[in-house]
Amino acid sequence: MTRPTIRPFTPDDVPAAGRLLAGRHAAHRRAEPLLDARFEDPATAAAEIASALAAGGTGAVAVEDGAVTGYLLGQSKPAPVWGANAWVESAGQAVAEAEVVRDLYAVAAPVWVERDLDAHYVLVPAHDKELVDAWFRLGFGQQHVHGIREVPVDTTYQVPAGLQIRAAERADIPVLAELDLELPAHQSLAPTFSAGEMPTLEEAVADWEESIDDEGFRYLVAEHAGRVVGAAVGCALEKSSSHTGPARPEHAGFLGFAAVLPEARGLGAGRALGEAVLAWTSAEGFTSAVTDWRATNLLSSRTWPRLGFRPSFLRLHRHLGY
Repeated sequence: MTRPTIRPFTPDDVPAAGRLLAGRHAAHRRAEPLLDARFEDPATAAAEIASALAAGGTGAVAVEDGAVTGYLLGQSKPAPVWGANAWVESAGQAVAEAEVVRDLYAVAAPVWVERDLDAHYVLVPAHDKELVDAWFRLGFGQQHVHGIREVPVDTTYQVPAGLQIRAAERADIPVLAELDLELPAHQSLAPTFSAGEMPTLEEAVADWEESIDDEGFRYLVAEHAGRVVGAAVGCALEKSSSHTGPARPEHAGFLGFAAVLPEARGLGAGRALGEAVLAWTSAEGFTSAVTDWRATNLLSSRTWPRLGFRPSFLRLHRHLGY
């Protein structure tokens, strides 16, 4: 089998890459029609790629018989939580043949490594098993899941006995701040072992003091025996920096946060909070609902699929040198 020629990505490659991305997204939408149809337009897809290139993205293209048949484009995020990183975002790759992504990575990655970027992340359409497998055979593992579902038509839901779901109030700020710390604390434990930043309780309280009246968010709490034991946040997906480009459905609501105190787990508070946020997305007129979770988080990785969220993109990760 003749392998394609692999060379560095240049600005002249943007139109051809846009056509490939538009084709990839059309195939993705056949599997998940709630995704944004705009990215089936090659010009829209090309604009997303050009934006990544202008932001410092570097990568490679595959050329066969004079035609671009694949591309890979990554860029670094300035967030310390990700390490010295290179990200292939949702618009950062498209290939006519899944195996070619391995050749593209072999040319693109050394440039990132020369810049001491040794934590590599890639968003892959969840339906494309061959492409996921090609990345697995590059040493990547599944870290995170983006999920999507329809907004509920019937917004009634069953709250387990002994629980109450209500809007958060200023008086709840101390326990809301405690719950803000609980999520990263849980993620740091087995089997997730996340190294996410942990705010101080004082920082969390200050943040809630400033944001609790923001009308762009829906803040909910779960009460049990007169005590707040859980919380969840809903908002428009545009407020999330983690869902961009083809991974951002148009006019979607976002289940952006949910946490339950350890001693209250098993009561059904997490599920009830999720259902309450879904009811809010319907009431607000959103056309889909989105959330995301760590694949290794045993709680969220089981609760959100049970609420009907289907994987749309998988975040894969590789830390070089190990």
